[in-house]
Amino acid sequence: MEPAEKNSYKASPKGLTSLSVYNVGYQSCTPAYQWGPGVRNHYLIHAVVRGKGTYRTETAEYALDAGDVFLVYPNTTVSYTADPDEPWEYCWVGFNGSDAPHILESAGFRPDGPVLKALPYAEELQEALMQIYEGRGNTLAHSVEMTGRLYVALSLFLRHPAPPTEETDSLADYTRQAMEYIHCRYSYPLLVEDIAAHIGISRSHLYRAFCAVTGKRPKTYLTEYRIRQACALLGQKDLSIASIAQSVGYEDGLYFSKVFHKVQGMTPTEYAARVRKARAGEVEEKGEEHHAGSISG
Repeated sequence: MEPAEKNSYKASPKGLTSLSVYNVGYQSCTPAYQWGPGVRNHYLIHAVVRGKGTYRTETAEYALDAGDVFLVYPNTTVSYTADPDEPWEYCWVGFNGSDAPHILESAGFRPDGPVLKALPYAEELQEALMQIYEGRGNTLAHSVEMTGRLYVALSLFLRHPAPPTEETDSLADYTRQAMEYIHCRYSYPLLVEDIAAHIGISRSHLYRAFCAVTGKRPKTYLTEYRIRQACALLGQKDLSIASIAQSVGYEDGLYFSKVFHKVQGMTPTEYAARVRKARAGEVEEKGEEHHAGSISG
């Protein structure tokens, strides 16, 4: 069943690694409209504007109303369905980046608790999400603007974070330390055991902390972080694939290419060509704008 009204924008990758908008929009659903079951490769926040619906994860089901928010974690099977009598309307933003897990955990989201109910700042959040949509566009300037507005929207959660328990607080601290270590050491050979030893906990304890806070295994996070850094290098530096592989911690260029393709859905060479093509289009567009301005002036 199709939504009654859907306005969305899908952003093209621009090499931003700390935080980057993947898509943004708003939707008024028909009765019983459903998305999923399905999986996203990024985080996705939905803010319910009006009406009702149900959000289902692999382990729980949540009945939601206006003013509620639900978060979809990457690589997690979910579905969400509009109420048959009072179908919901929601706005959303999809994003990813190295800053995302820590911000979302600090805001009170957890893989086993991906819903925040009756937010006192719900209208302000909805307006902030719509501001991201208003800043949409295909240039790097648009991407930076959307990311800036995303930070503003996420900051609203941090004003009134859900109170953490002692256990979730310690798990979050271990995960934060692990992320910081990865960010400093990703370009060197690095095992999960090395990360756990640096923090002073067991490998299994680190695994549990990481999964609880981010919904990902430590090795998955390390791999995705390395590939994001590789994407930035492919877009900015005229380096060989082998050099980029070594720069992000892979001694074997062929293995790096295999991992890159698994994460990005294309080879490093294809990704670099896409970035160059996008930038050439931006340069051409700016040249046309300058020429038009010269004629009109």
